[in-house]
Amino acid sequence: MAKKEEELVCELCGREVQYLTRHHLVPREEGGRYGATAELCQPCHSTLHLTFSNRELALQYNSIPALQQAEDLQKYLKWVRSKRVERIYNRRGRKR
Repeated sequence: MAKKEEELVCELCGREVQYLTRHHLVPREEGGRYGATAELCQPCHSTLHLTFSNRELALQYNSIPALQQAEDLQKYLKWVRSKRVERIYNRRGRKR
């Protein structure tokens, strides 16, 4: 009998995904290098950093419940929970 693969679940949207990324709940640039982290899917992780500044994440949205209740994320969370997306290609430009 084959061993069942470990189920990976995003802590923000609750979807089962193939890959997770580590999100520092207090961004490293704001002093959170050794602080608490959350395992998020790439779309959720990218959306957080596009939606909020590092300062906002550190001061207002430094826990999963706070992020899940953030007004600015409600439309996104409703949308992503019904999708099978693994990657979102965002509009952030590369610094040259």
